[in-house]
Amino acid sequence: MIATGLCVTYYASPVGTLEIKSSGKAIHAILFVNAWKGPKLNENEMTGNSDGEIVKICTAQLDEYFEGKRQHFDFPFTQDGTAFQQKIWSALLDIPFGKTISYLALSKRTGNVKAIRAVGTTNGKNQLCIVVPCHRVIGSNGSLVGYGGDLWRKKWLLDHEAKYAHGVQELGDW
Repeated sequence: MIATGLCVTYYASPVGTLEIKSSGKAIHAILFVNAWKGPKLNENEMTGNSDGEIVKICTAQLDEYFEGKRQHFDFPFTQDGTAFQQKIWSALLDIPFGKTISYLALSKRTGNVKAIRAVGTTNGKNQLCIVVPCHRVIGSNGSLVGYGGDLWRKKWLLDHEAKYAHGVQELGDW
C-alpha cells in the first residue's frame, strides 16, 4: 500500500512500464513510470502489489487494447478533480478510437472556446493514460503537442489505434 491507501502494481506495455494505482473498487491512476517525477523505483518495487480482481480486469483490458482487440475500457475508474476537470476528462472519453480532436475543438465542445489553455492544462493532469484518451488531443494544425508521456508515445498510440480502426499503420522513424 502507498500512503494514500491505494495499492500499486506495474504493467509492462509496448510503450513502457505503467504504474497502476487501485483502491480495490476502482483504478485511480495509470501512469508511465519513466514520465513519473517521484523517486526512482528499484527492481523489487517494479514487481508491484496487485490489489485483486480490479487490477486483473484492468491489465487484461490493457492487454486487449495493445493487441488491437479493445477500443473502450469498462472497468471502474475514477480520478479526483474539479467539476471543470471532470467535464474535460468526460469529453475525452467521447473521442472515438482512432480519431483525434484539437485542443480548440475540445474547448468548443465543452462550451467555452476561451478555455483552451485550461483544457490543455486539464488534459495534462489526466491520471488515467490510455483509458481516458488524452493522447487523442492534438494541435489545431494537426501537430502532436503536449503529452506528459512523451510525444513518441503519443505517436505510437495514435498509429496503433489508426492501424486497428482504419487498417492504417504508419512507420515511425527508427
